Amino acid sequence: MERPLLVYTTFPDEASALNIGEALVRERLVACVNVLPGMRSVYAWKGAVERAHEVVALLKSREGLKDILFAAVKARHPYDTPILFALPVAEADPDTLAWILEETQAPPTG
Repeated sequence: MERPLLVYTTFPDEASALNIGEALVRERLVACVNVLPGMRSVYAWKGAVERAHEVVALLKSREGLKDILFAAVKARHPYDTPILFALPVAEADPDTLAWILEETQAPPTG
């Protein structure tokens, strides 16, 4: 059985996270997106140290959709280089896994 996948990403604001998250749910690439506003970031970018207010988004999907999901996020994301971390899930409650598999599309075969 296919395993669940948790994807960590960030957005510049809550509206973009929610709008992109909703599109991903509607396209059945994710079962759920959790948006956590209020994050402060300090990061290196093009040789400078930057500070920003950001929003964390956790995307719940399945491993077979990782490449399609990453491409869909990149196509919509306002950042030049969005952060996308695929976090493999070691274990999931069977009901949670069944829900994720039911609410996401099966990955293409071939």
